[in-house]
Parts: sequence; C-alpha cells; structure tokens
Amino acid sequence: MGIKEKRAKIREEFRQEILNEARALFVKVGYEKFSMRRLAQQIGYTPTTIYRYFKDKDELLYAVCEDVAELFFTNLSRVRALHPRPIDALREAMLCHLALGFENPAHFQVFFFTKPNVYGTHEDFLEKKSVARDSYLAFQELVQSCIEAGQLRQMDPALLTMIFGGAVHGTIAKRIFSTGLAVVDLKLLAETLVDGLLRGFRE
Repeated sequence: MGIKEKRAKIREEFRQEILNEARALFVKVGYEKFSMRRLAQQIGYTPTTIYRYFKDKDELLYAVCEDVAELFFTNLSRVRALHPRPIDALREAMLCHLALGFENPAHFQVFFFTKPNVYGTHEDFLEKKSVARDSYLAFQELVQSCIEAGQLRQMDPALLTMIFGGAVHGTIAKRIFSTGLAVVDLKLLAETLVDGLLRGFRE
C-alpha cells in the first residue's frame, strides 16, 4: 500500500469514527442540543478538524443517516442474492430489518427520529439520489416482483411497501420506546409479524 492509499485509509477510518460518535451523540442529546464543538470534545479533537470533513451538523446528520442506510441496502442486496424466489427474499428482508432495529436501536433512532426532514419531503426523497432512496426503491421493486410473480395480491406496490414498512418500523419503535416488549421473544415476534403480513396480502 502506497503513501496516498495509507492516507486515504486513515482519512476514511477517521471519518467513520466521526460518524459513529455523532450517531451516538445525536441519539443521546437530540438534534437541537447537538453541536460540532460538543462532538469534538467527546472524541478528543478540535471542531476545526471535524469541519474539514463536514461543513455543519446538518451535513453530518445526513452522512450519519446515509451510513445507516448503507446497512439497509447491503442487507437487502445480500438477501436478494441468496433467495431466488421473490417472496422468500421479501420475508428474509423484513426479518433482517427487524433484527437490525432490535439489535442496533441507535441506528434506527438516528435515522427515523433525530430530525424528520433530513431528506426533505417524500417527493424530495424520491427525486434526490441517496443510499436511503436506493434502499427504499430496491425494497419496493422486491414487493413488485412478488406481485408480478403472483405471490402477493394485485395492488399498488408503493402502497404495499408503505404498509410493510410501517408495520416493521412501528414494531421496532415499540421495542425501543416501550418496556412492554422487553420480555418478548423477539425472533418469534418478528416471524409472527412478517408471516402474518405476507399471509394477509397473498393472492
């Protein structure tokens, strides 16, 4: 590895450290109380150093959310490669998403609850290129594949995507913000939810 490659690797590792620490701090103190200075104090660097990577906290939050979205997209791509039948891939994709939310609540909190308009309106979200949008559209395409294969009933795939997403995200949020699910078998909960959703929308 040459000097340029080593420098690039060090720079990328530090950028990832900033994202990891920022994610935790956004969840801990919220968007309004978050500051670049506070983050710098937490990780032991000057604010100027962080500003070399991100111009302000909005750009940093966007990068944090994109980092989380990359996990969503990677999981979805892996699942689609492993499961040729669309309905099997869809089931596994939702189970993986639930597991990610249950096991990494900070990822879910920062993405969905730190600041509602990180990606703008829904129309803005769909128009502007982002990893989050790619992940959303890939999931919608998977839903559409299930419909076209006759494995789900004929209906608007965008609507069904919102229904599935709402059910999955609502369950994760319930797990994070309520003590009511603390003693529930999460694997059983996830499988029951997903199988019930798919059964309800089969032909």
